[in-house]
Amino acid sequence: MSVRVARAAWARDWGAGCRRGASNFPLPPPGAVNVAELLRDATAAEEGPREAAARRRRPPGQCSVLLFPGQGSQVVGMGRGLLGYPRVRELYAAARSVLGYDLLELSLHGPQEALDRTVHCQPAVFVASLAAVEKLHHLQPAVIENCVAAAGFSVGEFAALVFAGAMEFSEGLHAVKIRAEAMQEASEAVPSGMLSVLGQPQSKFTFACLEAREHCKTLGIENPVCEVASYLFPDCRVISGHLEALQFLRKNSCKYHFRRTKMLPVSGGFHTRLMEPAVEPLARALKSVGMKEPLVSVHSNVDGNRYRHPKHIRKLLARQVVSPVKWEQTMHAVYGRRKGTEFPKTFEVGPGKQLGGILKSCNLQAWRSYGHVEVLEDPEDDGT
Repeated sequence: MSVRVARAAWARDWGAGCRRGASNFPLPPPGAVNVAELLRDATAAEEGPREAAARRRRPPGQCSVLLFPGQGSQVVGMGRGLLGYPRVRELYAAARSVLGYDLLELSLHGPQEALDRTVHCQPAVFVASLAAVEKLHHLQPAVIENCVAAAGFSVGEFAALVFAGAMEFSEGLHAVKIRAEAMQEASEAVPSGMLSVLGQPQSKFTFACLEAREHCKTLGIENPVCEVASYLFPDCRVISGHLEALQFLRKNSCKYHFRRTKMLPVSGGFHTRLMEPAVEPLARALKSVGMKEPLVSVHSNVDGNRYRHPKHIRKLLARQVVSPVKWEQTMHAVYGRRKGTEFPKTFEVGPGKQLGGILKSCNLQAWRSYGHVEVLEDPEDDGT
């Protein structure tokens, strides 16, 4: 059995893995079957050095990359376009056991205000993205079989790691649940948020953040936070921090040569030290996860590099909540190649097309092979 066939087997069997892992919560199940073990056993037994080398030499145009969106992509109705495909309802049933509430009902019918809460939207995006993988496997199985790399934006990184076999679904969702709850609590402690900023080559993001912090000090705010939290594409950043700092930047956007600013639909200043209280709860949750080496390359938000081993994954996933998301750097790492070399097919699996838009700005040639798996509507699905 080749890795390609093994990965197809993962796509067939992951629903069963979800069912086996959907009990004994709030703690993750100690005996949960990890589908990655099945893949690893088959690969080690039947794929020799020659076959592995041949797989690595596969033409890039025959390979695929999956991108998993993050918080902020959620929208009421997501999941409706997935329900007609095998095992998707089972996936949401497993999620209900892990979370203790009906995630499918919330995703389909809202209200949007409830779905937007960090504690809800992170699990919702995580599950919808993995359900979209099931749809993609049903429609284009070769994309799953030939996948060589995956990356996820913020919480999307957890979905990418589950897809790559590094975590079992229910354990991954449990870690996301703990992460979301801890980040929700941290965001409620300090009025903060995130500001998307489209700048220009002459924009000075670091200087703007410095002056915004100085402004906050004049208002009596101690140790104010205002810093770049996400590198999206050239001249585009997301800045996180105290609301007063973000308001100052919007008011003075012309001074810093910002072309456009927009507040994001999130509840806190994520990926800064304001999220420090969330690190320890997440680190504890990750210790209980039966982490494995990913079967495909998964790139970290912290530095854009590939994860190497389970200890590395645990360390960087915990650090990620207080570190900027280096998505632009990740896109360069995933798609960097010599001139004239083909690009892989790219699929965004989950709500929205934001990552496709970012890819277009980072690498136009790679974007020409981009596709999106729709999660909102499907002609074959008549609802719940």
